[in-house]
Amino acid sequence: MVLAATGSRLVLAVKHSVYSLRKPCLSSQVSLFSSADSVLADQRKPSKKQWTKSHKKPRWADHLSWEERLADVVTPLWRMSYDEQLELKQKHQEGILSQLCQHLTGDFQSHFSLSDRRKLSFPVLSILPSPVRDGYRNKSTFSVNRGVDGNPKTVGFYVGTGRQGTILCINGDHLLNMPEKHKLVARCYQDFIRQSSLEPCLLFHTGGHWREVTVRTNAEGHTMAIVYFHPQMLTPDEVAVHKAELLDYFTQGPGSLCQLDSVFFQESTMTRCTHEESPYQLLHGQPHIYEEVLGFKFRISPDAFFQVNQSAAEVLYSTVRNLCFPNNKEGGGRTKPAGTLLDVCCGTGAIGITVSPLVDRVIGIELIEQAVVDARHNAALNNVLKCEFIPGKAEVVLPGLMSHLSPAGGGLTAVVNPARAGLHHRVVRALRNEPAIRRLVYVSCKPEGEAMRNFRELCCAPSLQKKLTGEAFSPTLAVPVDMFPHTPHCELVLLFER
Repeated sequence: MVLAATGSRLVLAVKHSVYSLRKPCLSSQVSLFSSADSVLADQRKPSKKQWTKSHKKPRWADHLSWEERLADVVTPLWRMSYDEQLELKQKHQEGILSQLCQHLTGDFQSHFSLSDRRKLSFPVLSILPSPVRDGYRNKSTFSVNRGVDGNPKTVGFYVGTGRQGTILCINGDHLLNMPEKHKLVARCYQDFIRQSSLEPCLLFHTGGHWREVTVRTNAEGHTMAIVYFHPQMLTPDEVAVHKAELLDYFTQGPGSLCQLDSVFFQESTMTRCTHEESPYQLLHGQPHIYEEVLGFKFRISPDAFFQVNQSAAEVLYSTVRNLCFPNNKEGGGRTKPAGTLLDVCCGTGAIGITVSPLVDRVIGIELIEQAVVDARHNAALNNVLKCEFIPGKAEVVLPGLMSHLSPAGGGLTAVVNPARAGLHHRVVRALRNEPAIRRLVYVSCKPEGEAMRNFRELCCAPSLQKKLTGEAFSPTLAVPVDMFPHTPHCELVLLFER
């Protein structure tokens, strides 16, 4: 991918396959995007309230096998060719961005024709495909609940809703986005808990102990398993007995065929606990696995955030890097480093570290303290000395930080990669009101949600009432990147300039 600046605009030359697109199948799939809440398959735990409330049973569900029903929940596009999936996602992203253009031009409520209202005022490039389409996930969380046969010790993914009392746990061996190693660990964990004298914890208030298992792998095949356990009223000595049984099963017993490099155990009385709230206990092996992206090595802890598709993450980070600094070239022809990169919601530092050769300084801000620990370690691991990572809420850290940032020596560029909830309004305000930021790259996995509010506030006319006094940004280029084949979702990289 080669980027070149033309005035304040960018021209992107993408060496990218031209797909022969087939349209007949698309109309029946459009409903997948009809609700902002119908976000099912970035493949977080399928039992989240987020999808149990919004998932609508397909008309044909009563005639499908349980495996097909699960595939429709986790990988709704699995029946389509990959070419058709990309076309569908492309159209969806263009539709979202056309809404942004309508708001920015003030004609959102106009009576123009539909084709006029869909016109975009900036280019949206063709979606960049994932290099790997099947078995691409490097992290999967498997739930425990009643299976189709009524066995409460079934490991898999949920179909149904809690409200209607129709939840069933279905084995995920057929899912296209799951690697075989993850499926193997899930099968072995099911075998183990069925042998255990302890019951599963289906609802916290009804007792039981064995809960989910998370599996993490890297490109080299190293595997980490994290077992979640509710202690209920067990004493520490009693818990220790069952930890020992779990460890023996996966290291000496039938589960040893998984060849786990790490086994972690977390005692948790809540749906999710951080390491600070309830430490991850290493029962076996190495405390971390490592992944390589764009020539940089990253440490992965049990709860560290890392993009679930490593090969597509390289496409994403290359795109971000080129949009942030289009004039800089890699290799011997690289120009002088260009100022400071402000990396908001930096996670374990992947974007800042991969961009670091092109800048004088990287400053990252991240809420999760363990992620900051990992980011600092990753910078040291790669001998990147120009990175500084600050823990805390971005809305608290950033306003005070701005007054200490010096734009000298090449200016100040910002990249933000928030969760689906988007940026806090105080973060948007601080970015908008900092005149040294001339270029901002926003990475969003859900641009139709709260991110759209962020886009509008970055680009709206100055407003004393909203305390948005800085010069408005303008969207100048958008690049969708497919991180999640077989699902409706992708990442959108949107460049703002002023």
